[in-house]
Amino acid sequence: MTIEQQIASAFHLNDENWMRHANPASVWTRFTVLPLLILAFWSRAWLGWWALIPIALAVAWTFLNPLVFPRARTTTNWASKGVLGERVWASRDNVPVPEHHRRAPNILNALAGIGMILVIWGVIAFSIWPTVTGTVIAVMFKVWYVDRMVWLFEDMKHLPEYAKWLY
Repeated sequence: MTIEQQIASAFHLNDENWMRHANPASVWTRFTVLPLLILAFWSRAWLGWWALIPIALAVAWTFLNPLVFPRARTTTNWASKGVLGERVWASRDNVPVPEHHRRAPNILNALAGIGMILVIWGVIAFSIWPTVTGTVIAVMFKVWYVDRMVWLFEDMKHLPEYAKWLY
């Protein structure tokens, strides 16, 4: 089982929920997760222990986001194809992906991870520059990753198990 399949399982992404997450509203609002988490953790400076409330709400949003939107009306847009590509990537143990797609997702996630290290450092230290810089780096590489997932899906959509996801 790939790490992505384990993450999908933690987020309860079954067939129906993957298609809910493929709703562009889910994809675009997913980009609110990191800023909300940063703000929630930063609020400990103003709220003390009461910061656990916005932290809990931000974590809840992280898990609820892929589930709260209805099934995508169409999956022919960039955002939906990005999610469908993530689903293909998560299933690469079952259906191998082309060679030219095997390295980039891991590299892009690692680079986004570097951004996250800066974010964590900045939030712990209450330092704006590593927080902002890390956020920009993390989001930039996440968007690039999603774009690679679109490309992956485009290359794999002819397979019967994936063709049915397009409507």
